[in-house]
Amino acid sequence: MKKNRNYGLIGKNIDYSFSQKYFSQKFENENLNYTYSNFDIKNLSQIESILQNDRISGFNVTIPYKEDIIKFLDEIDEVATAIGAVNTIKKINNKNIGYNTDCIGFEKSLLPLINKKKPENVLILGSGGASKAIKYVLKNLKINYSTVSRHKGKSEFVYENLNNEIINRFKMIINCSPVGTYPKIKDCPNIPYTSLTKEHILYDLIYNPIETLFLKKGREIGCKTKNGLEMLEIQANESWRIWNY
Repeated sequence: MKKNRNYGLIGKNIDYSFSQKYFSQKFENENLNYTYSNFDIKNLSQIESILQNDRISGFNVTIPYKEDIIKFLDEIDEVATAIGAVNTIKKINNKNIGYNTDCIGFEKSLLPLINKKKPENVLILGSGGASKAIKYVLKNLKINYSTVSRHKGKSEFVYENLNNEIINRFKMIINCSPVGTYPKIKDCPNIPYTSLTKEHILYDLIYNPIETLFLKKGREIGCKTKNGLEMLEIQANESWRIWNY
C-alpha cells in the first residue's frame, strides 16, 4: 500500500457533494491509504489556513469559491487563467498551483449529447465561476452563447425578461447556477418552461438530485436532458491525473 496522502474539497454548504464519496471509493478500490475530506467554509478568511496545511496534497474547489480562491494561489496554469476559475489545486514544493478540469469534464460529456450537431445558440443560466468553464468550451467549439443572471449588467439577459421568442432562439439551455441543488430540490431556474419544445436540449451541471426540477420539467415536455454526473466523474478523474503526474 502506498504512502498516505490526503485530499479535500473546498466549498460552502457541500454536504450534497458526491466528491468525498467518489474519491473515498476510488481509494478503496485501488487499495490506496489516502483520505478525502470536506472543507465546508463559510467565508474566505478560512481558506488561507486550509491551503497552508502541509498534510493536504491537493484540493478540489466548488461553489462559491472557484473565482475567489485564485488570489490565494501561488500559480495557476494557462487554461485556468483563460477561464478565470479554478476547481483543482495541486501542492508542488509547498506551492499551491491552480487548474481547471471542469472544461474537460463538460466538453467530453457535451459532445455525445449534441451528437456532432452543434446548436446554433446556447443559453447559459448563471454567471458565476461554474459558467466560466462552460463559456470557454463553447467558445473553443465556436458555438454562440448568451448568459442569464439575476441582475442587470452581469449578462445579456435577466430572468424576468425571458420570453417565448428568446427561448425559441436558444435550442440548448445549460444551468450553471446552484438553483435546484439538494436539499432545495423543489426550486428551479425561473425560465418560461411552457416555451420549451421537443427540439430543446437541457443540460444541468447539478448532479444531486440526479434529476432536478429543471430537467424534469424539460423531460415532461419531450426535451433531451442531461445532468452533471458524467461531467463530475470526468473532471474528478482529470483532477486525479493532475495530482499524480
